[in-house]
Amino acid sequence: MNLFTLDELMVIEASRYITNGDVVMVGTGLPMVASLLALKSHAPDMCYVVETGPVAPDVIPTPTSVADARVMHRSVTNGSLIGALGGILHRGLADVGFIGGAQIDQFANVNSTVIGNYSNPKVRLPGSGGANDIASHAKKILIITRHELRRFPLYCDYITSPGYIDGPEGRKNAGIPVPYPDIHVVTNLSVMSINKTSGKLTLSKLMPGISKETVLSNTSFNPDSGIPLQEVAPASEQELKTLRDEVDPKGIYIKRV
Repeated sequence: MNLFTLDELMVIEASRYITNGDVVMVGTGLPMVASLLALKSHAPDMCYVVETGPVAPDVIPTPTSVADARVMHRSVTNGSLIGALGGILHRGLADVGFIGGAQIDQFANVNSTVIGNYSNPKVRLPGSGGANDIASHAKKILIITRHELRRFPLYCDYITSPGYIDGPEGRKNAGIPVPYPDIHVVTNLSVMSINKTSGKLTLSKLMPGISKETVLSNTSFNPDSGIPLQEVAPASEQELKTLRDEVDPKGIYIKRV
């Protein structure tokens, strides 16, 4: 039996939502790790596009941000933010947009701007970067974060990047180019996916050993769909080896067992 942490499985499970041949627009942090894992395992023909401009780089482990030179190594083109977002994302060429966030609410809206009141916040966060563009233009949105009650409020304190905004027609009413994207939120406790009828997140999978009650007690809204839940497939030996040896060998993002 392979021993793995739930943080490791969170990254592995998120990578599984990328398919071979996808053009993936990658945001900073854990999205870089999960996307690189997909590239080095089951999706060797995906196109890894960093929001700051590098396209199809040979990433050197382990970059700490999208401005790290290690995401620029031997890239097909080492362009600009405008080139990546305008030339690829805004033209509708991104199959997957991969972001993180400090808060994710019931409509899959993401906050990476402020905690508390915007004018007098408790915490001021880095802001959007390319996350708003990614969430607005990608055909599928992947969000990865560790699951804590404070990260999953009923409503975000500020919407940096749109999910379904306020309901099933929220994106369409706001004029967002991709009105009905697939959205999956992968955490160390569960996977939640958007229900396009309600425009809200619902539980679809539980991490091994995690109960539905644990997820609900760490979420300020009720994502329970009432249907039987799947369990996230355990990490395979090859997935763990690739993550540990090739993607994050120094454990910068993911601590090992």
